[in-house]
Amino acid sequence: MRKLHQPTARPRERFLVCGVVLPHEAHEHDGDLAELRGLLEAAGAEPVGTGVLQKRDSADPATLLGRGKVEEIGREVEHLRPDAVAVDNDLSPAHIRNLEKAWGVRVVDRSEVILDIFASRARTKQAKLQVELAQAEYLLPRLKRMWTHLERTEGAVGTRGPGETQLETDKRLLRKRVQDLKRELVEIEARKQREVAARADEFTVGIVGYTNAGKSTLLNRLTGAKELVADMLFATLDTRTRKWKLPDGRTVLLSDTVGFLQRLPHHLVASFHATLEETLHADLLMHVVDASHPEARNQIAAVEKVLHELSPALSADLLVLNKIDRVADPLDVELLVAGRAEEVVKISAATGAGLDRLTAAVARRVDARSALVQIDVPLADGRSAALVKRASAVLSEEVVGDELLRLRMRISEGALGNLMRAVAKSVRFTVLATPSARTHSESPLAPFVAREPLA
Repeated sequence: MRKLHQPTARPRERFLVCGVVLPHEAHEHDGDLAELRGLLEAAGAEPVGTGVLQKRDSADPATLLGRGKVEEIGREVEHLRPDAVAVDNDLSPAHIRNLEKAWGVRVVDRSEVILDIFASRARTKQAKLQVELAQAEYLLPRLKRMWTHLERTEGAVGTRGPGETQLETDKRLLRKRVQDLKRELVEIEARKQREVAARADEFTVGIVGYTNAGKSTLLNRLTGAKELVADMLFATLDTRTRKWKLPDGRTVLLSDTVGFLQRLPHHLVASFHATLEETLHADLLMHVVDASHPEARNQIAAVEKVLHELSPALSADLLVLNKIDRVADPLDVELLVAGRAEEVVKISAATGAGLDRLTAAVARRVDARSALVQIDVPLADGRSAALVKRASAVLSEEVVGDELLRLRMRISEGALGNLMRAVAKSVRFTVLATPSARTHSESPLAPFVAREPLA
C-alpha cells in the first residue's frame, strides 16, 4: 500500500494588497505598496498580483476606497483567488465589514498585519504581554465584527437576547484582560527600571532606527554578539543590551530595540513604551539609517515622529548612515543629511567600513561624561590597585617615591563613587577635571576636586 505524502508545512496565505494615499499621508507613503508586501512576507504570507493603490482627497466613509476601485479590486479577487486582502491603511469596523461583503474574502488592515508579526516574534514575557495588550486594544472596538454570524439568525426566537448578551460579556472580559495586562506590565516596568538604575554607573548607548536598517548587524559587529540578523521587517522585538569594549579598554552598554515604522499603530507604541524607554533614556542615542534605501528621508522622518510622540524634547545625538557600501550616488547621501544639526557618521556594519569613526565619536561623548581622576594607591595595597585598574581604562601609571602608585584615568561619576567605597581609606583621589557635560557647580564630584595635585 502506497504511503500518502503529507505536507510538512502549512501553505502560505495568499494576499492581494491595496491601499489609499490621503493628502496628510502622502509624505509617509512609499507609493508602491512595497512596505506592505514586506510586512506580509515577514508575517509568513505571500503577496499576489501587482496591487491597487488609489490617491484620494478624502476617505470614503463606507469603504475607504472609491466605488470604482472597490469594483476593480473585486475583479482582481475573482481573477487571482487570494485567501485575503490586505489594505495599507487603518480600517474602521464598518470599512472592514463593507469591504468583506463586497469582495467575499477576509480583509485585514495594516495594523492587524503588524500586530500579527509582533505576536509571532515576541519571546520574552514582557514582549508577549505588550503584544497581547496591543491586540486587545485593537480588537475591543471591533468585537461586533466577530459576531456577524448572528446576522443570519437575526429575529429568530432565542437569538437576539443571548447574542447581545454574549457580545457584552466578551467586551467586559476583554476590558478586564486589558486592565490585568496593564497591571502586569507596570510591575515588569518597575523591575526593569530597577535593573536600569543598577547600571547607572555605566555609560549607555541606545540604538534606534527604522526596521531593517541594520541595527542588529551593528550591535553584533561592535560587541561580538550573535543576535538574530535577518533581511526582514521586525526581526528584533525585545531590547538586547550588550557590553561594547572601546579601544582604550573602557566599556559601554549598547542597547538595540524594536525598529520603527511609518504609520506605526499608536496602541502598539503605547504598549511598547516601557521597552522603548530603556533605550531612549540612554546617555547617547544613536539613530541608524539605511542610507541605500530609496525612502531613507521618509524613514528618518518616521523615526523622529515616534521619538517626538514618546517625548517632545527627544532627539538623536548621532545619525549613523549604514549600508553606505550599497549607495549608488554619494550625492544622494549629502542631500540626505544637508542642514542636520546632529553629528553624522557614515558606516557599513556588514563590511566594517567607518566603524573606527563611529567608535571615536562615541568615545568623545564618553570622555565628556567622565571625570579625569588621579588616584594614589599605597604600593603595598595590591587589592585596591587591582580594583582601581578594573574600574576603568588607565591612561597613565607611575610609581612615586618608594610607597605610592599613581594612576590617571577617565571614569564615570557613578563608577567613581562605587570605587571610592570599595578601596581602602588610604587611597587618595584627586578629580583633575569634572565631566564637561555638567557645570562644575552641578557636579557631585566638586567637593573632591583638589586645587593642587597630591604629592
